[in-house]
Amino acid sequence: MRIFHVAPDRFVELEDWPDALPEQGFIWVGSARRVFEVRVPEVQAALLHWGLAPIVDLHLSDLLNHQLPSHFDYTSWYDLMVFRRLAAAPGSSELFVDDAHGTLASAMKAMQSIDTSPVGFAVFDRVLVTVHPTDCAVREYFAQRLAGAGTRLPANPADLMLRMVNHMVDSYLDLRRLLTRHLGTLQKELLDPKSRFDDWQVLLESRNALHLLEDTCEDQRSAVQEWIDALDEWPPAADAAAQRERELLRIRSRDVQEHVERVLSHVRRLEQSAETAVQMHFSALGHRTNDIMRTLTVLTAVFLPLNLITGFFGMNFDFLPLIHSSTGFWIAFVLMIAVGGGLILLFWRKRYLGTPRR
Repeated sequence: MRIFHVAPDRFVELEDWPDALPEQGFIWVGSARRVFEVRVPEVQAALLHWGLAPIVDLHLSDLLNHQLPSHFDYTSWYDLMVFRRLAAAPGSSELFVDDAHGTLASAMKAMQSIDTSPVGFAVFDRVLVTVHPTDCAVREYFAQRLAGAGTRLPANPADLMLRMVNHMVDSYLDLRRLLTRHLGTLQKELLDPKSRFDDWQVLLESRNALHLLEDTCEDQRSAVQEWIDALDEWPPAADAAAQRERELLRIRSRDVQEHVERVLSHVRRLEQSAETAVQMHFSALGHRTNDIMRTLTVLTAVFLPLNLITGFFGMNFDFLPLIHSSTGFWIAFVLMIAVGGGLILLFWRKRYLGTPRR
């Protein structure tokens, strides 16, 4: 658990809980989920010592839940935001170093490496409590970034919360490229005329993963929309500076919502691309089957009259035309060649044979 003092002109990490809230800025308490679970009494005691209300039990359960979807809730003291991050696990992007050599096995490993762990935010007026997964780098990223020179520090806890949420949504760009490559590999296998695609389990699991991402994005969109609605219901600002901060929060909130919408649109496009690839696969398979059946039908139509001729001269009678002639065989042979060649020429002109024109 790390405690920071965020002021307009400085960003300092504190050694221990401060005795009182600072006159300027706010306190940011960032903790891993397991550490937060162990030190919940300590956090609650600090909030009470600062004259704030403790986090209610139901919200504590939400912050400690590993499977909770993105959602928003509020009390008269604080707002609660749970936002599931969209990120690829470390090393998963290396599975597609070379697109030309991407395989279904590596694509499936990439899809299974997607991580959507929730991050919780308890937003007070002057305190921000964040609960992260154990391997989440969001806290460390913002701790280093805000400590660097030239970085504009957040004006209030809500501003910092929106920055973290926006960063988590923006991190989807890497995941978007990963998913696009994965679906591209599947589409290549589906539409390759020389391949016999039979990895339907892979395709089914990929579609399920996309559906899961779509549900996650929809939950995120609903949570951000509820936050925006609650922001509009805040009491009027006391002065012009507070009003300006309120407008900046609205702008940043709408920007986060736009990014979530962009993520959701991309996931839905990937789902449509997968559905289209499957339909094109079966269409191509049906087209190849029709070509095979047409070729077999033409061959049957060519050899049918030839079988009739051989069957006619194969009848067991003494008096048949050409049967006792020395040139009878050659006459029948030429007749069969002429009939077969004529039928092949006829079918060729009708485009029953050969590659259809495009």
